[in-house]
Amino acid sequence: MTHPISVTVNGITYQDDVEPRLLLVHYLRDRLGLTGTHIGCETSICGACTVLLDGAAVKSCTLLAVQADGSKITTIEGLAATSRNALHPVQEGFWECHGLQCGYCTPGMIMMGAQILDRDPHPSEEKIRHGLEGNLCRCTGYQHIVDAIQYASKKM
Repeated sequence: MTHPISVTVNGITYQDDVEPRLLLVHYLRDRLGLTGTHIGCETSICGACTVLLDGAAVKSCTLLAVQADGSKITTIEGLAATSRNALHPVQEGFWECHGLQCGYCTPGMIMMGAQILDRDPHPSEEKIRHGLEGNLCRCTGYQHIVDAIQYASKKM
């Protein structure tokens, strides 16, 4: 048994029939080939799978694809398309401020950073750190990630 859905992902509308149990992260990666959204813990603890759903950062590993029906989704691949430059300012900040090491958490961190700046264009370091709660990084110690988001704030 499948359920029809219609979602707009990175500006492209897709109409699909999906099993009701299909997770959004698997839909994005396996059906649409958007592998920038990473699968980490599959329990919503790490945040590697974070995408923007109607502008809100959500963990796609605990959201069913059918729950996204009718929504607009932005993945890490589509974030740059919202910018006039080749990279979104948060992506550029991660590059310039060394906000990544192994890169596994990076897509989720960037998506969360984009939401933080969307809600507050000039957040304090404390607000950035609070906004990143729920996204884990085992490599950087977070300071470079905070620096990257502050860089993007100034750039925007």
